Amino acid sequence: MKKIFLIFTLFIFAAQGLFAQQKPKYIFFMIGDGMGLNQINLTEVFLAAQQDRNTVFPLVFSTFPHATFATSYSLSHGVTDSAAGGTALAVGKKTKNGVLAMDSTGTISYKSVAYAAKEAGMKVGITTSVSIDHATPASFYAKQPNRGRYYEIGLDLISSNFDFFAGSGFLSPDKNSDKKSVTSLYPQFEKAGYKLARGLKEYQSVKQTADRIILMNEKAADQESLKYAIDQKEGDLTLEQITDAAIESLSKKNDSGFFLMVEGGKIDWASHANDATTTIREMLDFNKAVKRAYEFYKQHPDETLIIVTADHETGGIAIGNGSSRLNTKLLANQVISQGELSKLVAGLRDSKKQVSWDEVKNVLSDNLGLFSKVVVSKEDEDVLMEIYKKSFVNHESETSKSLYATDDKLASEAVKLLNKAGSIAWASGNHSAAYIPVFAIGVGADKFTHKMENTDIPSKLAEITGFVLD
Repeated sequence: MKKIFLIFTLFIFAAQGLFAQQKPKYIFFMIGDGMGLNQINLTEVFLAAQQDRNTVFPLVFSTFPHATFATSYSLSHGVTDSAAGGTALAVGKKTKNGVLAMDSTGTISYKSVAYAAKEAGMKVGITTSVSIDHATPASFYAKQPNRGRYYEIGLDLISSNFDFFAGSGFLSPDKNSDKKSVTSLYPQFEKAGYKLARGLKEYQSVKQTADRIILMNEKAADQESLKYAIDQKEGDLTLEQITDAAIESLSKKNDSGFFLMVEGGKIDWASHANDATTTIREMLDFNKAVKRAYEFYKQHPDETLIIVTADHETGGIAIGNGSSRLNTKLLANQVISQGELSKLVAGLRDSKKQVSWDEVKNVLSDNLGLFSKVVVSKEDEDVLMEIYKKSFVNHESETSKSLYATDDKLASEAVKLLNKAGSIAWASGNHSAAYIPVFAIGVGADKFTHKMENTDIPSKLAEITGFVLD
């Protein structure tokens, strides 16, 4: 009897030891920039509304078994920027707005979970739908006292020795923070062993032989960001494709696992512009990237951890602007972003000397559904008419500025009217102090179950993996 008891006890201890040693081999850290709970809820309500259902159709990550929320304030402000928000998620410490992975004085550098993963023998990938040197992705590989030091951030990419980078490109590849012309980053990347792939076709041609890759937009495309999902055409680089390429590249000849950060960066941009439909389309685009990670998880459920979160919320978006009945279905009438609508309006204005109000109304109808599918009150039409007269008749400059765009005033006001008809209200064109969502599935996901500080997220990840952050 004693012998049986001893064997049983040893078995229990062995099982406990095995369980305690379980660590994820594959880690996905997925960040929706500007993605608050209401951006998620709006998207789910919108999907249901397209089938006239008064419910929500969940996104893939909102079905994850573990979910909570976290703070977003920075060390210096109640409302964080992406640099401080990204730093909190990357290194587990708060800093002041504008600083990347350093203390508030910009003198002490912090180690990110990406560096810790590399030290642990994993391959590391950093990807985004905006420029690779933007604040959130940069928080994971750069250490700079100011997020605007784009050239220096690019140099930090080289010293990181990470394995895969992807995004639209680089904002200042040949001018440093003093605005002086310097050696371009691109030959320096190649000298450091990175293969530059401009577009998916080039990636396909180099993926088998290249050990380290930087995937970017094609040369003729925008280096500041990928196109908004709502504006993308066949051949445009997408976040889903980037995620697939990252998984493929990081998995190649690799028995040690990988850490992959994926940012849906333009959720934030669309929310800054208070463009609800474009925000929804960016949310769905980010969801596609999460689906790719989730499909990988289903193939390796005992080895994978997926964390989905945000650096902050943008816009203070509200679903419901007076009536108890929601009309989010109307938002589907918008077929291009506010930015592209601005270009159309400007092109129409420049195309000939006289443009009638009916011609302008046709553009708004074709692209937003206003007047044809969405009722516009006489009062609201008068507002648009007044802008039309100033812009098209009197040729006075009428613009609307948000953080990442300067749009035609007529376009932004028309989108505002569609938002109102679709039951959407916005508190501002900037970030808010709202809680950020946290979703998790896989090995160690049960650690994400209580209200957290944003800095707890990487700390919990370090606890799960054994990463050393200090």
